[in-house]
Amino acid sequence: MSQPKNILMLAGDGIGPEVMGEVKRIIDWSNAKGDTNFVVEEDLVGGACYDAHGVALTDETLDKAHAADAVLLGAVGGPKWDGVAREHRPEAGLLKLRKEMDLFANLRPALVFDALIDASTLKPEIVRGLDIMIVRELTAGVYFGQPRGIEERDGVAYGFDTQVYSEPEIDRVARVAFDMAKKRTGKVCSVEKANVMESGVFWRSVVSKLHDGEYADVELSHMYADNCCMQLVRWPGQFDVIVTDNLFGDILSDCAAMLTGSLGMLPSASLGSKDETTGKVPAMYEPVHGSAPDIAGQGKANPLATILSYSMMLRYSFNLGTQADNLDQAVQNVLAHGYRTADIMSDGMTELSTSDMGKAVVTELEKLG
Repeated sequence: MSQPKNILMLAGDGIGPEVMGEVKRIIDWSNAKGDTNFVVEEDLVGGACYDAHGVALTDETLDKAHAADAVLLGAVGGPKWDGVAREHRPEAGLLKLRKEMDLFANLRPALVFDALIDASTLKPEIVRGLDIMIVRELTAGVYFGQPRGIEERDGVAYGFDTQVYSEPEIDRVARVAFDMAKKRTGKVCSVEKANVMESGVFWRSVVSKLHDGEYADVELSHMYADNCCMQLVRWPGQFDVIVTDNLFGDILSDCAAMLTGSLGMLPSASLGSKDETTGKVPAMYEPVHGSAPDIAGQGKANPLATILSYSMMLRYSFNLGTQADNLDQAVQNVLAHGYRTADIMSDGMTELSTSDMGKAVVTELEKLG
């Protein structure tokens, strides 16, 4: 058996522990079968960590994240912590993980499963076969730029944030997009607001320079962010890989998510730079959906986005492509059998609880061998 790999599980808040429990179920099954050799350690992040330690992420947990071979995160946040100081709110723990681990490239696939075509609000002929990868820059831009704040100037209140990017920050995320496109259909669309923002002009120039110098064999196009939003709901099939900044990536990936019918179905991966000494690539995987505190503890949460995030972990962090393919197929099969959680339920389907959906995926994995 191969050397054990260490996974740090940070379930977080709301439905996080429930959906993470179904990934643990799958890991226990694959470990017992001998397909994987994973050692799982669990810790706190977000509101749960604040309740226990007064901060959204402890230094000790951050050290564990650095040491782990990969991190799997559930979800953070909820109205319970709305009154907490910004630097200690649940989301601060997530942002700190991304920043301190330098997870600069966020991969957000928007994939329409055949069994869920009718769940999309768009016509079936528009979304059938849809497979888009959004590569979002994750550790710079307006979410991290300085100065930022709320202050009074000459008796007038102002709120401000700063959008700033360096050439290396744009270059490295664009490389990820170009490299990914080479393994897909060879098309990259770079998205910004070069018509009104200097940072957009700069973004476009850096991406174009990299393309012309090293990736001329990839088809590159440019699009303004507002037009991209419109095109995603008009003709999403025109896109393969979209690369964009932190803010626009946040917005566009949620827009693309709804093309698929449910946020509860979408995974994501956040990757850092390869350590040339160890060969390790820092990585964190998490579902796109939030903590959904309104249904927490009720067994209604959809675990498939977290399960598919684990599949991305198998593929990108551990090079276990066969296991990832089997897991993806198991999810496809479960949906084809008509099994649904409440968020994707429709007439004629069979509604399952969170745990029963996890069990159904394992059953399909057993059939696949």
